[in-house]
Amino acid sequence: MKISTDGICTPSLRLIFRKTQPDTAMIDSDDSFEALFSAEEKTTVKKLTPGDRTTATVVGISGENIFLDVGAKSEGVVSAAEFTDDEGQLTVETGDRVDVYLLQAKGGEQFFTRSIGSGASAAHLEEAFRAAVPVEGHVRAEIKGGFEVTLGGNIRAFCPYSQMGLRRVEDAAAEYLDRRMTFLITRFENGGRNLVVSARALLEQERAEKREKLKKTLEEGQTVKGEISSIRDFGAFVDLGGVDGLIPVSEISWSRIDNVEDFFSVGQQVEVIVTSLDWDNERISLSFKAAQQDPWEEVAVTFPEESVVTGTVARLAPFGAFVTLAPGIDGLLHISRLGGGRRINHPQEVLEEGQNVEVKIEKIDLDNRRLSLAPLDYVSAESETAAELSEYRSYTAKKKPEKTVGSLGALLQAKISEKAAKSGKH
Repeated sequence: MKISTDGICTPSLRLIFRKTQPDTAMIDSDDSFEALFSAEEKTTVKKLTPGDRTTATVVGISGENIFLDVGAKSEGVVSAAEFTDDEGQLTVETGDRVDVYLLQAKGGEQFFTRSIGSGASAAHLEEAFRAAVPVEGHVRAEIKGGFEVTLGGNIRAFCPYSQMGLRRVEDAAAEYLDRRMTFLITRFENGGRNLVVSARALLEQERAEKREKLKKTLEEGQTVKGEISSIRDFGAFVDLGGVDGLIPVSEISWSRIDNVEDFFSVGQQVEVIVTSLDWDNERISLSFKAAQQDPWEEVAVTFPEESVVTGTVARLAPFGAFVTLAPGIDGLLHISRLGGGRRINHPQEVLEEGQNVEVKIEKIDLDNRRLSLAPLDYVSAESETAAELSEYRSYTAKKKPEKTVGSLGALLQAKISEKAAKSGKH
């Protein structure tokens, strides 16, 4: 890193000059001078030690140097080479905000770096080790226990498998080989001939910073996006960008889940709702299904009573068969409805999982989220009785009316008339 020494007022010096010269619009009275001195006294001096990371503002660019305002009385400087692309063009301009590390402070100047680059010597790497400044490395080869990493172009270092990332990967070689990564030097011995580095240490630092930000912004009931980081039998972990939350199996879907891996995959982007936060115990509970529409909200419209639908037998139980009519909507075919009129001991005698069946919606219980189903050929005892009664009424309605016996008075009158007729004949 080079600092201009040609006697020309560099941007850094011009910045200092501007800070010490009062605005002409503000020097019309003694009160203005008092205000300036008061403001100067209240200026917060940002104290940094080697290895500290900070966000600075680019205030000037001159040749090989970029000058930074880091909130301290003395400005900082960083090599312009650290902010150039492959074609040698600067990627920053005055006013931009950049993240840098303090490498060292000498003679009132503070020297910053984004990380120690490919041209670093063993001496620079030692400085980076003592100041905990990141270094750039090229993952060259997989060796016993980890990877060989080249620093500064030709200085070899070792990174254990466990220090390559935050999580274990199935194929480490495919994931890391021939990649350029950023590391922290965790061991510097024998003049740089024994170097151990860690990418995980940096990632953990970044994660801790993000976690502190999340603690201020994350709330229960909030909808957030994340990435599936790992899958377990009891649920799926989601990286929320600094902290992991758990989606329990019961909160994955409105329908039953037998295998979490059938529903999620590592790296998948998901939208979830925060159901509980426990920062003290590092527990964040999430719900995926709560972020989806509840299928039961429209079940009475989609599957009205007495309607006929086709479903799939999801599972069999001693008391009946569960039939999936739609994602998240299961109904029960009770064992008493099965068998076609004969008694059975288990639904497996007449049904099997995965079988498509045509059923009728007998009853909807929205409060308990239950659907009672029946096969199309099922006839209940009540229905049989009603059918028999209907048949009887139909039969009696069609019979010819027979003579009916009248009242007792009419009967006697008929007898008297009959006798009178016989007497007249004699």
